[in-house]
Amino acid sequence: MPDRDAALETIQRELTAFARRARHKAAKLHPELSLVTYSMLDLVKERGSCRGADLAAHFMLDKSTVSRQVGALERLGLLARQADPDDQRGQLLHLTAAGEQLLAEAYEQRRRAFTDRFTSWDDEDLERFAGYLVRYGESE
Repeated sequence: MPDRDAALETIQRELTAFARRARHKAAKLHPELSLVTYSMLDLVKERGSCRGADLAAHFMLDKSTVSRQVGALERLGLLARQADPDDQRGQLLHLTAAGEQLLAEAYEQRRRAFTDRFTSWDDEDLERFAGYLVRYGESE
């Protein structure tokens, strides 16, 4: 019978190392951006636009933390605000052209890195790993 505790410890160690590498790679893409700010940009792109409160809820962050991150992204010209057409009191965040370009470049770099990393994996292993990641993400 496999040692469940040892497996869980290995998973924890490897996911922690993965997160460290991801933070390091994010900093290499743009020295003023963190993994969190890249993730925020990705979510805004995915949704087309969203409110700061949506980012806070999605990432389980305090609104003031998100406000600081959004302010930094605006100063860098990657995000912009516009009035919410459904509620003039609110503002929607959307990517600027520079934000779109940055994400496109980051996506291509990640895609190349993943392609290189998984070159020796067969299709079945790759599909199984992708399925496990989806399953893990859905279990939170």
